[in-house]
Amino acid sequence: MSHTARQKDKLIARVRRIKGQLEGIERALETDAACIEVLRQIASVRGAVGGLTVEVMEDHLREHVLEATDDAGRRHGGEEMIEVIRSYMK
Repeated sequence: MSHTARQKDKLIARVRRIKGQLEGIERALETDAACIEVLRQIASVRGAVGGLTVEVMEDHLREHVLEATDDAGRRHGGEEMIEVIRSYMK
């Protein structure tokens, strides 16, 4: 069982909160809310997505690098993380 499966309910709850925040941005735009309010909501979504990303990255590092059963598994987990970090930083 992967670490995301063990924490599935928690992660899905976070994603649903983010979805609600995005819908809030959509509503704000539809109702011509003040731009500063839209920007605040966007910043909140960005922070929430960043927090979710960090949590999944940390879980990946713990599961597939720190707790890997052999050097090959550890190397593979580390290489996967490098790919994700490179993609994330673009």
